[in-house]
Amino acid sequence: MKYERLLPIQHGNNFRDLGGYTTTDGHTIKWGRLIRSGHLNSLDQHDLDVLAQFNVKLDLDFRAPDEISARPDKIPTGAAYTALPVFQTDETDASHSQEQIMADYSDRPDAGYKHMLDVYRDMVTTKQAKESYQTFFSQLLSNDDHSAALFHCTAGKDRTGMGAVFLLSALNVDRPTIVRDYLLTNSVTRDFVAANIAKIKAAGLPDAFAQNTFALSTVSPDYVNTALQEIDSQYGDVKNYLQQYLAVSESQMKDLQKLYLD
Repeated sequence: MKYERLLPIQHGNNFRDLGGYTTTDGHTIKWGRLIRSGHLNSLDQHDLDVLAQFNVKLDLDFRAPDEISARPDKIPTGAAYTALPVFQTDETDASHSQEQIMADYSDRPDAGYKHMLDVYRDMVTTKQAKESYQTFFSQLLSNDDHSAALFHCTAGKDRTGMGAVFLLSALNVDRPTIVRDYLLTNSVTRDFVAANIAKIKAAGLPDAFAQNTFALSTVSPDYVNTALQEIDSQYGDVKNYLQQYLAVSESQMKDLQKLYLD
């Protein structure tokens, strides 16, 4: 099987393999073991067949309960599903309708951007997010040597993005590589986002709404750096945060490295 960063999923967004990234101590993340993605609700049989080739054992869902009930996962064959809601409701707005977003974001052009900065602070400080990411690590540690773990939210960019930041940090990937992986969402989803913005402009909707939709639909260095600055100021670095806040021990990190690195 030939592995590539972007999975050939036809009815889903942002399905990416974390394989191939190198660590600061000379190892490489195994291909076909860690998959990050958007929601699984719209997958067809071709897409499920693609995931079957990865032997997905864990389907880890960061979405809120209302997102899950509105768009339940099409669970890959053989996978155990676990709901890990980072928020009780979708604070990222990824699952919200255009009407909902328009009602909230049609006046101030920077409202969406500022909202996302708050969301990223919440993802590294709130009790529910803490419990979600703690269980995320315990699930990853329960995997075996031959199976893949897939973790996702709705768009696969914010809650999933921070999950990837934590995981890649635990695997000793350096921060510039971690941020590049985070920002890869923008190139992967560029056409989808551009088409949505074009529709808004063609409909004559307010410019502020278009700007806010863009801010909510994309990722920014400012978003992830807001979270990382919060972590660094409180704990010194992400490794300390993982150990002291998320209670991922040094030995557990070593176990993760044995599982997912070559």
